[in-house]
Amino acid sequence: MYTKKIEEDLDCGIRVAAKMFGGKWKCCILDAINRGINRPADIGRYITDASARVIEMQLAELLFFGAIEKCAEEGFPKRTEYRLTSLGESILPILEQMDRWGLTHSEFIKERQRELESAEL
Repeated sequence: MYTKKIEEDLDCGIRVAAKMFGGKWKCCILDAINRGINRPADIGRYITDASARVIEMQLAELLFFGAIEKCAEEGFPKRTEYRLTSLGESILPILEQMDRWGLTHSEFIKERQRELESAEL
């Protein structure tokens, strides 16, 4: 088993939040579930840049930390859905603020990204 060389400081709120929501697609997954997109395949179609394996791994992490719950119905084919828990719902106002900030500043960030990419060539 892997043991970290430097102990994590989970007394810092920002690090705790990053631990919970810091994956590349976790916030997008939470947003998708909040919008009613709650089956793994549908989440994959909603977040087209993420592989099914990555979505599956990040769903498992969100499930482990209690941000979402898994509801599986027996039968064929087996139907699995995810729902936000109260802990997961508590991040929604922050996600809304992040979305607003991103939309407000998107043109500036896109321009900087283009400059960065052209400088790397």
